[in-house]
Parts: sequence; C-alpha cells; structure tokens
Amino acid sequence: MSPPCVHIVDDDEAIRDALAWMLKSRALNSRSYDSAENFLASWSPEVGGCVVMDMRMSGMTGFDCFEALLDQGSTLPVIFLTGHGDVPLAVATLKKGAFDFFEKPFDDNALVNRIREALAADASRRAADATVDSVRTRLASLTARERQIMELVLAGKFNKVIADELKISMRTVEVHRANLFDKMQVKTAVELANLLKDKT
Repeated sequence: MSPPCVHIVDDDEAIRDALAWMLKSRALNSRSYDSAENFLASWSPEVGGCVVMDMRMSGMTGFDCFEALLDQGSTLPVIFLTGHGDVPLAVATLKKGAFDFFEKPFDDNALVNRIREALAADASRRAADATVDSVRTRLASLTARERQIMELVLAGKFNKVIADELKISMRTVEVHRANLFDKMQVKTAVELANLLKDKT
C-alpha cells in the first residue's frame, strides 16, 4: 500500500502549486494532477490518503471523476473545492459520499484540518480492512475438523460435549482446539468470538 498522500486534482497550475506549498508547510505529502483524467489513470485500490479536487475543470469535471471513482470501488475521502455557483452540485456530492466541500476563497487552516481528518479516516478504514483480511486468512488456514470444533466452541459447548457430538476423544478435541486457537491467534473462546464479530 502506498503511503498516505493528499492528491490535488485541479487544472489551474497556480492553485495546484499553492495547495502543494500549503500542505508541505504543514508536513503533509501531496501529489498534483492537472486533470481528472490523469488522476483516474494513476488511481488504484492501493492508493492511500485523500483527494482535494476542483469541482469545475476543463475536460472531465470533478463530479464526473468522483462518480468514476465510486464506480471503481474507491473509498478515498474526497474534498471538493467549489466556486459559488457549484454549491448545489457540491451538496449533491456530499449526499453521494464526498467527505466535504470548501467554497473559494477558503480558509487554509479549516481546509488543512479537514484534510487531516480525511487522512485519519482513510487510515482507520484501511487498518480495519487489513484486520478483516488477516482474519479471513487465518480462517482459511483451518482444517475442516478445526472449523467444526470452532463452531461448537462458539456455541458455548464444553470439550466433553464436543467430543460426544463428534464421537471423538476428549484428547483429540483438546488438540484441535489448541491448534484452532493458535491459528486464530487467540487464547480464549471469548477472544475468538470477539475476533470474528463483524469481520467474516
């Protein structure tokens, strides 16, 4: 995954440069694009950070770019910069999931604060996704018998009951249960239940 970055998308070179300088002065990484098309061409699901994009550009508009990102499954937070006449359109993008919009001329500090919040939101979501992927990988490593025992452990059944239901020895249940906990990286049934909650 690429490091967090503020992706500046604006066809006005002066605005791109001003935003890049403002972000650099606040120790934030940025990358600039002179069109929505160029940004879309470089986008991939691994791209982290947030987008600061002009609503009205020659060629593809910011709104069209945002819709294209959504169509491709992007979850990057997008902050729009708008002129006065674009406010209704900006509000429409908020309803579609944009992070925020700022009407020009905007307050630098207010914009930077929202950019930091957008970066934090993206980092948090990526961390949650990584946890889900990790749990799924661990689940995939379980044998059929370990999965069977996991279901019974999650149902609150004791080893003796599990042994009776599966017609295997208590010792075999204990071995499978230990392997299960080891693979899932938990120490108790409660930890296992919490790990799997909302992640599978």
